[in-house]
Amino acid sequence: MPLYEYELCEGDCKICGGKFALRRPLNAAELTHCPACKKPVRKVISLFNTPNLTKPVSISDAKKAGFTVLKKVNKGEYERQ
Repeated sequence: MPLYEYELCEGDCKICGGKFALRRPLNAAELTHCPACKKPVRKVISLFNTPNLTKPVSISDAKKAGFTVLKKVNKGEYERQ
């Protein structure tokens, strides 16, 4: 289930803090009011997490991570490194 972030359309609230996040199924109806304070809310565009690679993965790093590293010998033939 995706995580959706919401904020109040107007004002602030001591119960929800004005912003909150909920896990909701994709087929659920759009949330229009806060479940805690019942004030109108709008969906906020969230940031997403992407992997941050600072350097290319080396053969030794791949082996340490448990991957089998293969080297191409001929057309369609590979051998372990």
